[in-house]
Amino acid sequence: MAHAAPIPQMKTLNACLDKMVEQGYVENFRAAEGGLQSFDSDKIYGAKDINIVNFYRFEGISNPDDNSVLYVIETSDGKKGTLIDAYGAYADPEVAKLIVEVEEIQKQKDFSPGGRPK
Repeated sequence: MAHAAPIPQMKTLNACLDKMVEQGYVENFRAAEGGLQSFDSDKIYGAKDINIVNFYRFEGISNPDDNSVLYVIETSDGKKGTLIDAYGAYADPEVAKLIVEVEEIQKQKDFSPGGRPK
């Protein structure tokens, strides 16, 4: 699977999101009961069907309430898109739960029981 290229010095969420769209990450996702839902098709992806290829955090210049994170996601059926959430006190608990599940699955795929990469 191709990975999102690093984006040096992306200072705003909108600039980073525009760059991701240019790279083909056009699907819009949201956390839903049971996983990650595509706004475009309403399909729900379970944690095992999601790969977080990158993420970017942004801090509000004058207001901590503006803190956000952009997740760059690829699905098992080839969809590429993004998920935006607040972070800190205003983070969506459903997004946090999903991200933890995806990270745990990715850790299990990346390492053997002895702790060595497969």
